[in-house]
Amino acid sequence: MDSEHFLINQLTSKYIGDDGAVIGNMVYSVDAFYENIHFKREWMTLEQIAKKAMLVNISDAIAMNAIPQYALVSIAIPKDISREDILKLTDGLEETADNFGCEIIGGDTVGGDKLDISITIISKSDNPLYRKGLKSGDLLAFTGNLGESKRDLDRLFNGEKIDENSRFFTPTLRDKFIYKSRNFLSSGMDISDGLYCDTNKLLEYNNLGFNTLIDINDNIGESGEEYEMLIGFDKNNLNDVLKISEDTMTPITVFAEVADNKRRFNCKSHHFNSEII
Repeated sequence: MDSEHFLINQLTSKYIGDDGAVIGNMVYSVDAFYENIHFKREWMTLEQIAKKAMLVNISDAIAMNAIPQYALVSIAIPKDISREDILKLTDGLEETADNFGCEIIGGDTVGGDKLDISITIISKSDNPLYRKGLKSGDLLAFTGNLGESKRDLDRLFNGEKIDENSRFFTPTLRDKFIYKSRNFLSSGMDISDGLYCDTNKLLEYNNLGFNTLIDINDNIGESGEEYEMLIGFDKNNLNDVLKISEDTMTPITVFAEVADNKRRFNCKSHHFNSEII
């Protein structure tokens, strides 16, 4: 068990386990976006950093079929950040939040050695999409075209430049697709740790396995930070899901069928290098 799962398993709240905690018709989620963990400042402009920090947080709300309402933002500000830099950060955060109808209503600032951003999103849903709900025979699919994020991250580590429109910088969120298809879906989550690892999480949560329908190569399966959607649905709903994907211009790939087995993909944690024994 890696450190992330060990820590989560120490907490006992019944609300833990999804991309957000559902209490009534409100959904609460939080994600951190830390320098030298999720990004390097030499790779990204401050505007790109602020935009991605907000997008990866709003992604959790969308994954729950929730509409973002409010955001709380905490930022650790290094000494080399100027007032002009702070304006770039706040403008990027507010502009991105505004695009999804979300208002920043507060937060906290502290001094720090690195630029670290943590955001809490408060959203609303009358029909949340949970990870629980898969059944044997359901189809598993992912949205978008996976692999670009890992490819471009590898290029950055090699000292290469990547396109300013790269999905590593600006993930594409699938809000229109999820909001329209919710009634046809059994379960879902966003893909932050890679298709392999996140499929395993979804299956473990439902105590099920899978049989592959197509071959997935490692460049696709191991690409984290994608923020596309992993969804499961009854095969009788396939035509409806495909119609909505077409209507919303959302590519979708059906890659597996849920089965009564214990099969898992081989994957490594994206968060920690060490295992807790």
